[in-house]
Amino acid sequence: MSGFDQNRVYSVQVLEGNQAENSPSTTEGLFLEFLKNFRVGGEFVYRDRLRSSLLLHHHTLEVDLRDLVVYNEELAQKVDDQPGEMIPLLESALLRLARILVDPAASNDPSSSRASELVPEMQVTIKSGKNMLQFRELTANTLTTLVRLPGIVINASQLSSRATELHLQCKSCRSVKMTKVPGGIGGQTAALPRRCDAPAAEGQKKECPLDPYVILHDRCRFIDQQTIKLQEAPDMVPVGELPRHMMLQAERYLTGKVVPGSRVIATGVYSTFAPQGKKNAGAPALRQPYLRVLGIELDTSLASSPGSRGFSPEEEEEFQQLARSEGLYERFAKSVAPSIFGSLDIKKSVTCLLMGGSKKILPDGMRLRGDINVLLLGDPGTAKSQLLKFVEKVSPIAVYTSGKGSSAAGLTASVQRDPVSREFYLEGGAMVLADGGVVCIDEFDKMRDEDRVAIHEAMEQQTISIAKAGITTILNSRTSVLAAANPVFGRYDDMKSPGENIDFQTTILSRFDMIFIVKDEHNEARDRTIAKHVMDIHMNRQADDEIVGEIDIDKMKRYISYCKSRCAPRLSPEAAEMLSSHFVSLRKQVQQVERDNDERSSIPITVRQLEAIIRISESLAKITLSPRVNQHHVEEAIRLFKYSTMDAVAAGQVDGMTRSELNDEMERIEKELKRRLPIGWSTSYQSLVREFVAQQGYSQHALERALFILEKREVIRFSGQKKVVNRVGV
Repeated sequence: MSGFDQNRVYSVQVLEGNQAENSPSTTEGLFLEFLKNFRVGGEFVYRDRLRSSLLLHHHTLEVDLRDLVVYNEELAQKVDDQPGEMIPLLESALLRLARILVDPAASNDPSSSRASELVPEMQVTIKSGKNMLQFRELTANTLTTLVRLPGIVINASQLSSRATELHLQCKSCRSVKMTKVPGGIGGQTAALPRRCDAPAAEGQKKECPLDPYVILHDRCRFIDQQTIKLQEAPDMVPVGELPRHMMLQAERYLTGKVVPGSRVIATGVYSTFAPQGKKNAGAPALRQPYLRVLGIELDTSLASSPGSRGFSPEEEEEFQQLARSEGLYERFAKSVAPSIFGSLDIKKSVTCLLMGGSKKILPDGMRLRGDINVLLLGDPGTAKSQLLKFVEKVSPIAVYTSGKGSSAAGLTASVQRDPVSREFYLEGGAMVLADGGVVCIDEFDKMRDEDRVAIHEAMEQQTISIAKAGITTILNSRTSVLAAANPVFGRYDDMKSPGENIDFQTTILSRFDMIFIVKDEHNEARDRTIAKHVMDIHMNRQADDEIVGEIDIDKMKRYISYCKSRCAPRLSPEAAEMLSSHFVSLRKQVQQVERDNDERSSIPITVRQLEAIIRISESLAKITLSPRVNQHHVEEAIRLFKYSTMDAVAAGQVDGMTRSELNDEMERIEKELKRRLPIGWSTSYQSLVREFVAQQGYSQHALERALFILEKREVIRFSGQKKVVNRVGV
């Protein structure tokens, strides 16, 4: 009778006629019937699946609980409420069916030796359509029931072996005995029998001492076991709380399925274990919860790796139509953060960043990155952080961090110590968790320099090398970086060179493909439009033309991952020719600016910037799923690059004059003004303009700047709505 040695509660009917309704054997019979006879249309789903997995020597089968609900609702409810008792019965039913399939002759005697050699044991994995519970909804009432938990894997341990069957030998009489070990995390210590129960040999007195047994390890039976640490998804965490963690324990075929950073939905039994080895671990009745995994699904709505997710044919058709539609690039750019007015070029560059170029691996093993990095540098109040927040929502994988709140270890990886095995292991940081996605770093200028250096390697080589606590390794971080920063003085100062405004080292600036200087221009017409736009948003009145032609966030998300997985454009010869000639002229232009301003440009134009333009062209081709980069893609890429980075380089030019010329002119105006206007005297603004601009030929801009600076220094004061200029100080 196989039930006794399965280490389970087993009931035997004493009186005939009162066969219990829900005895384990009856339930097992029902499960066997379900596996054997459940069919969809003409095919027996589980029988066929089991047969094919047995041919591959996979002793596992996935059971969908929705099928069980259709077949026998009461049974499905039982599995839901008492999975701890029901799953072993389901497994033994599966084992019986597998043995019958392997050796039909053994169907009368399921425990026949041949069948049991061929199929030693089976594992059931569960898939269920239950509603997902969040970490905070796991209460004492959900203990020992079946739950589905979504989350991000932050650490998966190495596989360890757990004995399921111990081989014991008595020290004195050499008799051998087998015992089963109960499962569970923390390895409940299986109590060895205190006395030897082998019968004594003929005519000899049995004299085995207490605790006679030793374990023969090489004959025991082991299975793989892995502990996984699951953390709740960042968007589920209430404001101001830390994300919660949950220990998961996976066995046999469920091990080695996930890597840190993958988003999964785990189905399992919510149970508890007593933590081992801790001194004064509290009251004996206090136990720690964990999840015994019965099934792992990769969360397809967020899965990163191409191929791990399917697109239905309808979706593919829809995306192909979208790619062929008119003006998709413009529409896509407008759909990026639609609540933010204007700055279309920045939105276009964000679109390129979301798509990314094509990464290449050269024959000598060198990798060229395909991800695009963008830096937004500008005045406060230009909606930089809003843009970052939007990108975090729309990118299939994204991590949002703020500069002050992130350390080098938090961005790259930290070394932790496993409380159970006392071994060191690595826990990935933001750049590792966002592998294949975007890292948004706000307040980039407020980061400490040593922390900023940590992401140099991640931005160009796309790896993070670590040598800490005896662990030397290289982690992947194939991410795009979208950073937002303020200039040195909080606002961009036109009178200073870009180098004085931007306080970053050249090393980090050359790693950004596009650098935007976002200025808060004062322009009445634009201010009116923005004010109207903001009012409309606050009053929930959307203008009709804004909604038409917009692509919603979910569709954008799916389309981006579709493009990333299906398309990797390459340059056409014409495009390549155009790019190389253009790069030379760009370098010349920078050289000219440097010569005019008499200083090295703070934003370098290096070969990296040529690669940047190539990547931008590839991402533009990718938006329309085009396999080749054509000339119009390159033209748009060059335009974007000129608008962003080249603009930042040439920010030294003001109204066609170089900065040094402007400064000279302002100094001359200042001297003239002080001579012309003694302390305590006043004159009208108009007469100054007449005198300096019309008669002496100074530029209006220089005069205004000079007056502005003198007012700052409190040499003059305006009165009468800036019509009268009073000289008040030295």
